[in-house]
Amino acid sequence: MILPIVAYGDPVLRKVATEITKDYPDLEKLITNMKETMYNASGVGIAAPQIGKAIRLFVIDASPFAEDEELSEKDRTALKDFNKVFINAKIIEEEGEEWVFNEGCLSIPDVREDVIRKPNITIEYLDENFEKHRESLDGLAARVFQHEYDHIEGILFTDKLSSLKKRIIKKKLENISKGKIRADYRMRFPNQKKGK
Repeated sequence: MILPIVAYGDPVLRKVATEITKDYPDLEKLITNMKETMYNASGVGIAAPQIGKAIRLFVIDASPFAEDEELSEKDRTALKDFNKVFINAKIIEEEGEEWVFNEGCLSIPDVREDVIRKPNITIEYLDENFEKHRESLDGLAARVFQHEYDHIEGILFTDKLSSLKKRIIKKKLENISKGKIRADYRMRFPNQKKGK
């Protein structure tokens, strides 16, 4: 089932999400719905807060990047099979020389900005079968993970912008929260006037 994506301005996007256990109600169905919602919106990742649930769960399918000719062969190969469920994820370590990449977010349609992040991370997480994994990610795979991880920490990519950039996009963000935006997918707007 395709779920509405929560827009910028909704308090759920600012909550530090809570961990879940194996017996979380209808978890398998929720994961399936999140993937359907992500694919419907042409996203490469979606976190539970973006569908209104403040839990530590996100899904990533970065395989569309494998087609991007502008990326290195190494990145394209790494992203081709980067399709995973992350439950109760933790970043153990972030290192390397910070780099810039243009990011967007399904909760903030039509806003794309350059964001600085570290290129190498070590992570721990549980998969959909609640098996524990410890992995190292680098490059774009690390970035996609960091972006989704931020969501379960109540952080949006716009928080990482300079104060000047924030001022420039402020009106656009207000309009998104009010539903004054056209998205190609279902959304839920926190400050939309009823009857619109």
